[in-house]
Amino acid sequence: MPESAPTVLASLLEGDIRFLRVVWCDNGNVIRGKAIHIGALNRRLEGGEDCALGLSAAQQAIPVVADAVAPGSGLGPVGEVWLVPDWRTVQVLPYAPGQARAIGEMVKDGQPWPWCSRQFLKRMVQRSANLDFTVKAAFEPEFYLLRKEGEKILPADTTPFATTLGMDMHQEVIGAIAAALGAQGIAVEQYYPESGPGQQEISVRYTDALTAADQHLVYRETVKAVAHRHGLIASFVPKLFDTHAGSGCHLHLSLWQGDVNLIPDDSGGLSAIAQSFAAGLLHHLPALMAITTPSPNSYRRLRPHCWSGAYCAWGMDNREAALRVPSNPSPPSPTHLELKTVDGAANPYLALGGAIAAGLDGIAQQHSLPRPVQQDPGALSEEERRDRGIALLPQSLSAALAALQQDSVLLDALGEPLAQTHLAVRQAEVAAMEGMTLAAEVDMLLERY
Repeated sequence: MPESAPTVLASLLEGDIRFLRVVWCDNGNVIRGKAIHIGALNRRLEGGEDCALGLSAAQQAIPVVADAVAPGSGLGPVGEVWLVPDWRTVQVLPYAPGQARAIGEMVKDGQPWPWCSRQFLKRMVQRSANLDFTVKAAFEPEFYLLRKEGEKILPADTTPFATTLGMDMHQEVIGAIAAALGAQGIAVEQYYPESGPGQQEISVRYTDALTAADQHLVYRETVKAVAHRHGLIASFVPKLFDTHAGSGCHLHLSLWQGDVNLIPDDSGGLSAIAQSFAAGLLHHLPALMAITTPSPNSYRRLRPHCWSGAYCAWGMDNREAALRVPSNPSPPSPTHLELKTVDGAANPYLALGGAIAAGLDGIAQQHSLPRPVQQDPGALSEEERRDRGIALLPQSLSAALAALQQDSVLLDALGEPLAQTHLAVRQAEVAAMEGMTLAAEVDMLLERY
């Protein structure tokens, strides 16, 4: 029996919990789970059994568009893996009385299963530790609050960016979301209505990389569940409305040695090691986008002049650059990097693990960071962009997948099994969504992301 299991079990029994959900995030970025009754959990642990839940191996090959195995995924109807709870992640669900949640990992024959995305991130965290680095991170998601009016899905309000009226209109549901996140150990930092009608942003504090990805699953589940209890739909779909802002999920990253943040130098810029890490992100970004912006819908958002990071460039406080370096009002500054080319279609374990692999490769190869871009890259002429090496990033998922297939660093980091299946899942989504209108995409994805 895992050392912490008896303590967790006693707490759940005392709290009148009936079911423990064990959840995972698949290659299509759908959060799924199986629940074990507390009585069965008690019997298993008392009998010295594992609390593993059986899963078809093919579950990791299901695209977001259908409950069918993606062709060429390397997985099929034969094979069983086991979903094992990480007891350190158990939380009582404030929005689902009588239920608790644990983040699960997939194992087979007592060993980590190569298709498990959480295990992939753990490998990248260990790769960092082997180099005496600690990566800290936070996801910064945007989402829409929506309401149904007959067959129509409409924004829950029509207020513009950061209005106090928008805050007043949604203070009840936003307050409930913040309270539910806090009850699950997630530190809320800021909140404001975003630029789209009904669009919101609640940011949370950074933490170690694995916990940051776990927190993002909890965040998504909590936001959607609490909104539902208030008669609303919350959606993280990258592009819901043609004429309104898309929703990103910016990834904030910092690199540490012990208690020392390695991002800043002594002059208010990036340290040499931070420059190499950032250069690695930019070098691999066209391929990384197949993981961080992995839906055909993502590329409706990634357009020039939309503050979404459409160009492979970086800049200090430049919200049009794919990689932004935010400044602080007082030293130390800067403290972290912000990768903007990430959205709500991304599995957070794959996105963060891929970003770490890219950044560490930049350090290993001593990649040089180009000059910062301190204006909208789209405002430069094609000749100016060419002279400065500022390229337009892939404008379709097919192009990003083709870049990933040529990127040996990211493929090696993922490992052949996970890379094959992830590519197959996303290629299946490209095929299924080819020629779809935005309305059809939204109808399919609205409550999956």
